Amino acid sequence: MGSSYFYLEFLLVWHTLLKNSGFRNPAIFALEYTLVPDACYPTQLQQTIAGYKHVLSILPDSSKVCVSGDSAGALLILSLLLHLAHTSDSEMEMNSIRPGMAILISPWVTLVSMKDKNTPSDYLDVESLHLYAHQYAGKKVAVNDALVSPGDCKDLELWRQASPSKGFGFLFGSEEVFAPEIRNLITLLRKTGVSVETREEEGGIHAWPVATLFLSSTREERQKGLKTIVHMISERMTKLPLSCLVEDIANRI
Repeated sequence: MGSSYFYLEFLLVWHTLLKNSGFRNPAIFALEYTLVPDACYPTQLQQTIAGYKHVLSILPDSSKVCVSGDSAGALLILSLLLHLAHTSDSEMEMNSIRPGMAILISPWVTLVSMKDKNTPSDYLDVESLHLYAHQYAGKKVAVNDALVSPGDCKDLELWRQASPSKGFGFLFGSEEVFAPEIRNLITLLRKTGVSVETREEEGGIHAWPVATLFLSSTREERQKGLKTIVHMISERMTKLPLSCLVEDIANRI
């Protein structure tokens, strides 16, 4: 479910906050990818790769690119990073295409996990999620294949190669279904020596930065998640005339 248009206000506020933080010419590229059941893997990953190549055709310096997404969109970002590491012939080639940073909002880290449990607060349902997971994987690829389900990749060296040059930012809720798997990935990434910054919202639900923008009543509460994201980006990304933020939209497999 979902589309880039659903996220339009979220993206516009994000863009405004980037400008207010000192980025002189930020740009946001939002990928509209095919949803299941109209297509399954690898269609969505191929579209994500094509979107990333398009961004690099406009902004060749990949260190100025921040890739991002929430939920299923964040899963595709993790798959993209692993794909880039898999297909690069050398460290030098990987460095030339590696994004500067990745911001992941409530990533669907592992498609099917025994750690997924319904919670009293979160609106996600484990049974439905696992059904969608199998629909996405399709019949030709195992549901625990690393490029389909990045959380099933435990190769520290591959994750080190796949990680953005300036590291990761994670935002998720303590009460969401995906929280245990997100924490596991954060622990794994930190073992590689990669910089990982996290914001686990106490009592928060799935994709809380998006939910609060639409549901909260005050400007401060509505922008809380996005301000955290912009702060993470501002701490690591150089504020040069061109910086490109790739938002791979979420919650849409």
